[in-house]
Parts: sequence; C-alpha cells; structure tokens
Amino acid sequence: MKFSGLVLGALALVSGAIAVDIQKSVIITYKENTPDSVIQQDKKAILADGGVITHEYTLMKGFSAKVNAKTLESVSASSEKYANIEEDKVVSTL
Repeated sequence: MKFSGLVLGALALVSGAIAVDIQKSVIITYKENTPDSVIQQDKKAILADGGVITHEYTLMKGFSAKVNAKTLESVSASSEKYANIEEDKVVSTL
C-alpha cells in the first residue's frame, strides 16, 4: 500500500513538471507600421524563456515559434496593439 502511494505521488510530481513546459506552436504577425524593436523584443522574450523561433517570414512582418503559455501571455500583452497571434495548425477546405 505504501509503495503504490509512493509511485502515485512520484507520477503526479513528474506529470506536473511536464505540464509546466508544454509549448504551443504559434504564428505571430505584425502590422506594417510595427517598429522592428517591438518584434526583436518579442523574439528575445520567447528565446529567453526556452522557446524556439521556427521560421521568420520575409513577405510580411512576423515569425512562427514554439512557446510556453506564460511567455505567450506576456508577448500578447506587450505587443497587443501591433501583433496578431494565432495557433499554428493545419487548415483544410474540406
């Protein structure tokens, strides 16, 4: 009985630690009048918190990234008037 309680406790601890680091794939695009400093600030925030910039767009201002929820909230709040943030997912017409 004590052993199963110990195993369940360890599993709960591990699953809690894993849940904190879940990263979402997002696309962040910016209005044309967005200063480059705003975009660079957002990229630095994502990288500083363990995120990854997966692609940088050249035809429009923006990039795609893998980022945790806490950092995503921070970037969203700081760039609210410039940025459009959406989940990076497959889109189909059917």
